[in-house]
Amino acid sequence: GVGANDTVHTVAIDNNSNQFLTGNVGKIIIGGTFTSAQGISRNRIARLNADLSLDTTFDPGTGADNIVNRAIVDAGGRVYIVGQFTTVNGTSRARIARLEVDGSLDTGFLNGLAGANDVVNEVWSLDNGDVLVAGNFTLINGVGRRHIARLNNDGTLDTGFVPPASVDGAIRALAVDPV
Repeated sequence: GVGANDTVHTVAIDNNSNQFLTGNVGKIIIGGTFTSAQGISRNRIARLNADLSLDTTFDPGTGADNIVNRAIVDAGGRVYIVGQFTTVNGTSRARIARLEVDGSLDTGFLNGLAGANDVVNEVWSLDNGDVLVAGNFTLINGVGRRHIARLNNDGTLDTGFVPPASVDGAIRALAVDPV
C-alpha cells in the first residue's frame, strides 16, 4: 500500500491477553501526524492488519485533532493514545484518550474531566487497569501533578500516587519495573 501520508511517531503490536476474544492478534496500531493510511482518511491513529493493509474494522471517526505521541494496547484490546491533541472524534479529550477495540472513543474514560494541561509523551497500562501518563503537563484533571500521574480505570486521578517534587522537567520515556 501507500502507507501513512506523514510521520508515524508510535507503533504498538496488539498481542494482548484477550487476543482470541478480540481477534486482533498481530494487528498494528500506528499514531503520529498523518491524516491518511493506505489512502484512507485516518487522522493520526490507525490499525493495520498483520499484512500491513488498513484494518477498516478499527474506525476512530475523525480521529485526533493533533499529534499522537504514543499509543498502547491494554489487556482488553482497548487503545490508549496520548499526545498534543485536544479532541478525539470531535469530543474533548485533552491529550489523553482511550479507544474501544473497534476504534470508537471510550466515552466512559475521562468523561467530563479536564485531562492534561500540556503535552503527554508516554502512557503505560498497569495490570490492575490503571494507567501511568508522563509528559510536560503540570495539571491532570485540574489537580497539580508535575509531569507524571496515575489514572484510575475511568480516567479519574489516583490521588494516592503523588510524584516527588524532584520531578521538575518533561518526561519523554516511561517504563515500569515488573517487580
